[in-house]
Amino acid sequence: MFIPLHDANSLRYIRLQYVTIGLIVANILVFLLVNFQSDQFVQAAVLGLGYIPSVVFDTAELPPNFVIVPEDMTYLTYSFLHGDIFHLGGNMLFLWVFGDNVEDALGHFRYLMFYLVCAAAGALVHGLFIPDSQIPLIGASGAIAGIVAAYLMLHPRVKVWVLAFGRLPLRIPAWFALAGWVGMQFGMFLWGGEEQVSFAAHIGGILAGAVLVLVLRRRGVPLFDQGIVTPQAVELEHRSAVRPVPAAPPPRWGRQ
Repeated sequence: MFIPLHDANSLRYIRLQYVTIGLIVANILVFLLVNFQSDQFVQAAVLGLGYIPSVVFDTAELPPNFVIVPEDMTYLTYSFLHGDIFHLGGNMLFLWVFGDNVEDALGHFRYLMFYLVCAAAGALVHGLFIPDSQIPLIGASGAIAGIVAAYLMLHPRVKVWVLAFGRLPLRIPAWFALAGWVGMQFGMFLWGGEEQVSFAAHIGGILAGAVLVLVLRRRGVPLFDQGIVTPQAVELEHRSAVRPVPAAPPPRWGRQ
């Protein structure tokens, strides 16, 4: 539908979004460590770290040689695995553009908890809808969906640059792009969607993100852009462009 490129939305409470950067680095490192190995290694990693509903709900059992972590841990570990560079790149781009302002609104630690809970919620909803599935779920989309929902509730009026349909650059309000994205997730889920995409996981992340941002945001942080922070570059440009007109010197004689 669209690819996010940039948002003109300065940080207000933090100087650096190091949790967002750390999550991006972690996802990239896991991708490099897993996907550039043999096919057997990749398969073992996906089976051992991916979220498999039938295994989690005890209707199937994973062979012992594929067990890497306890099955309950796969509610989180699945979100650090990605199928290919496009899967990874799309998720990390959304995280880079929108994650920093959510981190700013929540604080570093609560933002990390927010991210992990949204990932777990995505896996849970996915599993509840197809509990007998033996196909591993992988990808950070559940957590990313939570960030999209939180950003939409925090900054709907901020303008964002997007690449519409993969080729058309547009600068549009965040609510237009993100509400459209959220609506598409629900529509695709009801319609049946694509076999290789879990729209149920997206919905789980969206619902978790919308609720958690209400609970975890800093005290005093407004919703729905009731307090937009103007980027510094714009402020400086505005100040330099609007200068007071000097008053004319008074006449040397006569009445004023």
